Amino acid sequence: MVNMPCSSHRPGAVWSTHGRSLRTFVMGFLLIVLWTSREICDPCTHTTKGTTASESTMKAPICLVENSKERMMVNPKALQILNNISQPVVVVAIVGLYRTGKSYLLNRLAGQRHGFPLGSTVRSETKGIWMWCVPHPSKPDHTLVLLDTEGLGDVEKGDPKNDSWIFALAVLLSSTFVYNSMHTINHQALEQLHYVTELTELIKAKSSPGTDGAGSAAEFVSFFPDFVWTVRDFALELKLNERVITEDEYLENALKLIPGNNPKILNSNMPRECIRRFFPKRKCFVFDRPTSNTKDLFHLEDIPEDQLEGNFRVQSANFCSYIFTHAKTKTLTEGITVTGNRLGTLVVTYVDAINSGAVPCLENAVTMLAQRENAAALQWAADHYSQQMAQRARLPTDTLQELLEVHTACESEAIAIFMEHSFKDDTREFHRQLLVAIEKKKEEFVLQNEEASVKYCQAELSRVSEPLMESISRGIFSVTGGHELYLEAKKKVEQEYELVPRKGVKANEVLQSFLQQQVVTEQSILQADKALTAGEKAIAAERAMKEAAEQEMLVEKQKQEELEQKMQAQERSFRENMAQLKEKMEREQADLVREHERMLEHKLQLQEKMLNEGFQKKSEDLNKEIIQLKEEMERTNKEKPSVFSLILDLVADFLIFALPGAGKLLGAGMKFLTSGMV
Repeated sequence: MVNMPCSSHRPGAVWSTHGRSLRTFVMGFLLIVLWTSREICDPCTHTTKGTTASESTMKAPICLVENSKERMMVNPKALQILNNISQPVVVVAIVGLYRTGKSYLLNRLAGQRHGFPLGSTVRSETKGIWMWCVPHPSKPDHTLVLLDTEGLGDVEKGDPKNDSWIFALAVLLSSTFVYNSMHTINHQALEQLHYVTELTELIKAKSSPGTDGAGSAAEFVSFFPDFVWTVRDFALELKLNERVITEDEYLENALKLIPGNNPKILNSNMPRECIRRFFPKRKCFVFDRPTSNTKDLFHLEDIPEDQLEGNFRVQSANFCSYIFTHAKTKTLTEGITVTGNRLGTLVVTYVDAINSGAVPCLENAVTMLAQRENAAALQWAADHYSQQMAQRARLPTDTLQELLEVHTACESEAIAIFMEHSFKDDTREFHRQLLVAIEKKKEEFVLQNEEASVKYCQAELSRVSEPLMESISRGIFSVTGGHELYLEAKKKVEQEYELVPRKGVKANEVLQSFLQQQVVTEQSILQADKALTAGEKAIAAERAMKEAAEQEMLVEKQKQEELEQKMQAQERSFRENMAQLKEKMEREQADLVREHERMLEHKLQLQEKMLNEGFQKKSEDLNKEIIQLKEEMERTNKEKPSVFSLILDLVADFLIFALPGAGKLLGAGMKFLTSGMV
């Protein structure tokens, strides 16, 4: 669990001078107060569900990716913290030129004055990427992960490519990407954002040949973060043609393409176009100078809140309010939710790719993540089944049906766990392994149940038959009329055995074995009984044989009933697996459709803007992408795997690899498949 030290500072409540509504201000202010005015303690008891406090407590930021001159390295301690967080994460990364106040904003988001080092010289304080995990203030059961990156454009760096990789990693890891700059969004500020134009060379969406460059970049919108531009020490009026505009309008106006075809204009338009193409959701915040005293800027974190400029406090509150309210949970393609431990895997995957000289590829990262997560989901589900069966099944059970009912409930829960935590199991290999594992465990419990029944029944039968066995050993029945006495004594044993509770599934079989063992003894007693004629002895022997045959038939009948119960349990298993698989497929298909629709909507809006701004050629290029996307959407619908076919394949695999007596159970499986479920 994540325990955070507390802070008692509160942002002030001051009116905005840039046309913000009272409602926006009040909401933002109250949210900041709730977050930053927690009771002072050391440490706080705020924890993150699904983690262990001793393992993931973060009293301060920690380096996540160390940036050395030759290569990047993931900090094992930071990775361990992420691995202990099973909650979904909201990841906010901030980038920008060094000495622009990035760290201060993240400290505000963490509800702290100190944390990420602010620095007070021309040297960049932050090296690599630093991380701070805190409980999310407005999303229950979520963790807010704050990433502070080293300043771009540091003159002390030897390799300028290093900045580009830091920028690309921040984009890949975050769900909200904050770009921090100074003074104004002008030509120079956009030129300094040239890193965004290099993303097509630094990131790939798919690993397939022919998807590099523009082909891959067209899909960036499906997994790129939201974009927030923060402008510090802003001293202009928010006006356009004498009309008061919002900060967002200010950003969108700055991102408009400049007409013309000369190289300078084309270069100037590149970052504008990339931001508009890659980041559908954009937001802008401007900040006044926090204090008029230049010396105070050197130790801003130590300045009491009420001594900062009023506008700056309101602007900071609005920024934090927006992030807490609107920053989305980190997801990958097709709606795959990123948890803390999944984020750790992504960090390692991307950094390894960079160090190897390759281009980080989202598809490869998701595939690797899916392999790890599906294996973990398989183990988790199988362990849950075993644990629950051990807790709920009171062995020996009276009947096999009683055990199978417990099995059905535990299996359903295990499948649900696997379905919830697995993804992209396209070949259904992990699902099949789970079925095999559960079937194996079930048979082990069936065997344990039988062994427990045999052991208990033999012990009870030995107890109730002790007087009989003692009488036999003493020769009590080896007298005239002894056979009748023996039959009465044996009958008493059977009656007392019948009254023993919860004998389990082997009760009849153990009794049959006992009675068979008595056959020789009974024949000996019968032959020695001089009170019986030869005919009576023959009748008695025939009656004994008939009773033995009836007992054997009873055992065989029970075995047939149990086989039928097993077949019915398999059918229920088929139904449960297929119902949950069908539901999961439908959810995944719906996520894919929504993703395509979101991409299509963004491209259509961008195309309309290009037309309105007079860029006919760019609009035509976008139209080609739109046509391709529509064709892909149509193809996806047509090629959508048949649920019936998918289930049939899964059942076939299950029968071949998992079930005993597959030929006998095939009828039950086919009966299920044709029952109209799908």
